[in-house]
Amino acid sequence: MPPRKRANGQAELFGVSSTKQIQDILWKAADKLRGSMDAAQYKEFVLGLVFLKYVSDAFAERRDQIADSLSDIPENRRAEFLDERDEYTSANVFWVPENARWDYLVENAPSGVGELLDNAMDAIMQENRALTGVLPKIFNRDNVDQKRLKELVDLISDARFTGHGDRKAQDVLGETYEYFLERFARAEGKRAGEFYTPSSVVRVLVEVLEPYEGRVYDPCCGSGGMFVQSKKFVEARAGRDHTHDIAVYGQEANERTWRLAKMNLAIHGMDPIGIGDRWADTFADDKHPDRRVDFVMANPPFNMSDWARRETDPRWRYGVPPQSNANYAWLQHILYKLGDRGSAGVVLANGSMSSKQSGEGDIRRAMVEADLVACMVALPPNLFRTTAIPACLWFLTKDKTPQGAKALTDRRGEILFIDARALGTMVDRTERILTDDDIAKIADTYHAWRGTKSAKTKGQTYENVPGFCHSAKLDEVAAHDHVLTPGRYVGAAEAEEDPDAEPLPDRIERLTKELYAHFDESSRLEAVVRDQLGRIDA
Repeated sequence: MPPRKRANGQAELFGVSSTKQIQDILWKAADKLRGSMDAAQYKEFVLGLVFLKYVSDAFAERRDQIADSLSDIPENRRAEFLDERDEYTSANVFWVPENARWDYLVENAPSGVGELLDNAMDAIMQENRALTGVLPKIFNRDNVDQKRLKELVDLISDARFTGHGDRKAQDVLGETYEYFLERFARAEGKRAGEFYTPSSVVRVLVEVLEPYEGRVYDPCCGSGGMFVQSKKFVEARAGRDHTHDIAVYGQEANERTWRLAKMNLAIHGMDPIGIGDRWADTFADDKHPDRRVDFVMANPPFNMSDWARRETDPRWRYGVPPQSNANYAWLQHILYKLGDRGSAGVVLANGSMSSKQSGEGDIRRAMVEADLVACMVALPPNLFRTTAIPACLWFLTKDKTPQGAKALTDRRGEILFIDARALGTMVDRTERILTDDDIAKIADTYHAWRGTKSAKTKGQTYENVPGFCHSAKLDEVAAHDHVLTPGRYVGAAEAEEDPDAEPLPDRIERLTKELYAHFDESSRLEAVVRDQLGRIDA
């Protein structure tokens, strides 16, 4: 059956089933609306539409479920049950008023789609406290092409997000939201650093920490990628029923980015309450002052110099961080948040591993001597489009003991160093990603070192690998003046031997004979000697 004819790519949508194809088509259509909007506003604009479609689809899906359960109830009484708010909120579904439901918007779009969308956003926020002040009301402005906006609404309607086998609309729309975040990050370059961490880097943090259950915290959460990936990890390892075994908390200083995070959590079925009712600076206004957590994952701004510093802050247990650089402020804030057996993964600039300026070396030494550093990972270049600064991963922990029934390997007084600079694959001229195998190599190495359940299940045991990983005692780290750069510890990779190569003694003997054979040609002796010596060196 041929696709129905629609304008601006809509016919194409009826002929594709791939989520990726639909995402690409929607992106191209949305990009036509850019107009005179600045990049940050445009990002809110498009992602706001995707979110509105999600909450409406989730509401309709729940409404159908309720209707199916009412088959034994007289038809004249079904309406009151269908409109019972608790039937939706108890299933973690947002209540969507009639004038915000997608079918209503599409039906009435010819009368003024921008105003309808703004009203819909307002109505949803009024009915759902968790979304208060979150959704964008920017669709009825002069710089928005209303004709193209209506076309985009039609496209999103025709994308058939629920028509992908047994996959829920929430899953497909969640992937679309993530896809758009990544596309915006690519388009915005350096400006994207405030809201986006490359997904492969996020996955390394999550796969190493294995947050199966407990409280997960991010003090600079951007658009919420750490939280979403944590949920995906639990779902993949333990099943969808266990995704509520983790609770997420955090905050974000940028207003627009905070809105994106709230929508991102909601669209992935996670409670957005945990990232606060308002954006706020973590150093100036900690929204979770007394909370202690099981896991922290963070990608703070690199080498931030403009930050709210108070010398008497109780978080500075290992030394007062300098005003010129907040790297060690972030590390100490994160340590302050960890529970007695908590662990953290933090992305920082490479300079954090070796800097001695303004007392940073003393803070690092104090953290090492307190046995809080579990693992250091040197990352390959070009993973971040947002900065050219080389990056590394710090893994911190409050407890390196076997932890009772967990029967972990006792790693007190040791630090694992991993040099991953040779990993990764270039996807274009400027960007590198870590593949599934790369991520597994890093995570499996850490798990084998720590003796985790996952390592035991796979039958993995740890051993040092020259050029890649090394477990160092704290006195060895002290001998390096507490510099934590992995290259100092892992050594050089062992060269692979060529089984067909000529043995070195035989090679020297042969070259020597060749050299003496030319001695009678005294005029060429110097040139021959240089040539033969060069061959030996090679």
